[in-house]
Amino acid sequence: MQPLRIALAQIAPRLGLLEENLARHEELLAEARAGGAGLVVFPELGLTGYLLQDLAAEVAIRVDDPRLAALAAAADGLSAVVSFVEESADHRLFISAALLEEGRVTHVHRKLFLPTYGLFDERRFFAAGDRLRSVPSRLGVGLGIGICEDFWHLAVPELLALDGAQVLLNVSSSPGRDLAATNEVGLGTATSWRTLMRAYAQLTTSIVVFVNRVGIDESIAFWGGSEVIGPSGRPIFSAPLFDEGLFLVDVELADIRRERISLPLLRDERPELLVRELERIVAQRAGLAPDEPAEVPG
Repeated sequence: MQPLRIALAQIAPRLGLLEENLARHEELLAEARAGGAGLVVFPELGLTGYLLQDLAAEVAIRVDDPRLAALAAAADGLSAVVSFVEESADHRLFISAALLEEGRVTHVHRKLFLPTYGLFDERRFFAAGDRLRSVPSRLGVGLGIGICEDFWHLAVPELLALDGAQVLLNVSSSPGRDLAATNEVGLGTATSWRTLMRAYAQLTTSIVVFVNRVGIDESIAFWGGSEVIGPSGRPIFSAPLFDEGLFLVDVELADIRRERISLPLLRDERPELLVRELERIVAQRAGLAPDEPAEVPG
């Protein structure tokens, strides 16, 4: 299997300026193509900026919007993941990420978990997605897409990998929470994200791609630090903090096969056990079943 060159588009989108961000995406797609990339990944809400609040409805687009179709055409010959505010047919707004392949939109993931703690207030403006699927790709591997907070819930990468994903993609707009310092310890979030990504890569024996934005929305700064992690949990590439750029990273897809054969963690998962115990927990929490004492093995 040939190596895959991934382009990490660690950009600083302009808040609320959809047309400018679309043009920037097209420029970077052309640059990635010229650099030999097969997969290009943009950050969460790269087409709109993050801190939209009441601007969300103004920049929202439908999946069949001609502007998204034009961007898909510009990505022809590549696989590209772009993120935007999606308006559904019933006028709900979602934070979404689309996979563009063969000149069209082939898959859309709607953010499942909307944080409402700290400086986050996403539930006020957006609806939560309710569907999680991996998707086959022109790259010859299954892709699993999550958006930022989704990967703070361990079921998401596990389900994507069990559903056939071999490359897990997380597109993020993670802000720095201690801007007095520019190292990992001061940022805090950088260390946390890197710990998570390495753990998910190793536990699912998948390549993990994390693309985080940079720049400032209002008074909120975003730290970048995009990464690619191999299926053993070993980091392959780490982008600089705070610096905008298009970073090209070569990965060996054959490493996934080797790791999954030598360390068959995913093969040995027991989803039927998980489903059974989750059904019990849900029923008990909803008051639909009595609490059961834990059984003592005989």
